[in-house]
Amino acid sequence: MGEYLIHVLDQRVQLYQPAEGFRTSLDSVMLAAACPVRDGQSVLDLGCGVGSAGLCVMVRVTNISLSGADIQGDHIALAEKNAAANGVQARCRFLCADVRDLDLDAHDHVICNPPYLDSGAHTPSPRDAKALAMGHQDAELSLQDWVDCAFRHIKGRGSLTMIHEAGRVDEIILALGKRFGATEIIPLWPRAGVPAKRVIVRSWKHRKSPATIHPGLVLHETDSAYTPAAESVLRNARALFLL
Repeated sequence: MGEYLIHVLDQRVQLYQPAEGFRTSLDSVMLAAACPVRDGQSVLDLGCGVGSAGLCVMVRVTNISLSGADIQGDHIALAEKNAAANGVQARCRFLCADVRDLDLDAHDHVICNPPYLDSGAHTPSPRDAKALAMGHQDAELSLQDWVDCAFRHIKGRGSLTMIHEAGRVDEIILALGKRFGATEIIPLWPRAGVPAKRVIVRSWKHRKSPATIHPGLVLHETDSAYTPAAESVLRNARALFLL
C-alpha cells in the first residue's frame, strides 16, 4: 500500500495517509477542536480513518485515552502507525469494525465524521477504498446507525460531537431524538455572508437542556486566506465553543 506523510496543527501532528482514498481535511481538525474532553477522560472516534481527528484532540488535551474504529483495515494500520509516530501509542487503541457491530466499553466522549455522500446518490468511485470512504459501498448504513453506535458507547451524560454537511442538520437532530439534549450547533462559514457548508453538532447523552446555535466560525477571508479565528484552531489547537 502506498502512503505519504503530512503534518497538521503547525507540524505538531504527523499523519501517514494512503496514496489513494482517505484524505485528512480541515474537517478532522475542526471536529477535534469541538470535542469537550478533559484531562483523564476517554474519547472514541467512530470512522476514525487514519486517526487524524483523535490525534488532534490529544494535542489539545494531553492526558486522555483514545480509541478508534474504522471499517477499513488499511486505515487502522495507518492509525496505529500514526499513534506511534506521535508518541501516544500507549494511550491509543484502534480496531477494524463496522459501526453497526461495534461493541466496546463506554467512553466519556464520542467524535465522528461520517461519510457525506449517501449510497446510491452519486456515481461510485472506481477505486473501492475511495468509494467506501465517501459512503458509496453500503446502501443501508445511515446517520441513524452512527448516532445509535455513539449512544451505546457514551458513558453517563457524556457527549457526541459530529461534523457533517450543513444541509443535513435536520437528519442529525432527528437521529439524536430524545436520548440527547443540550445540543449545540456550530456553523462553519466558508466566508462571511456565505451559507455554511459544514456544521458541527455537539450533543449530550440524557440531558434535557435547550439547544444552542453558536455564532460559528468564518474560515476564509475574501482573498481565500484563513481568518485569524480559523488560524487559531488550525495552527494553535484552540477549542471551539467549549463551555
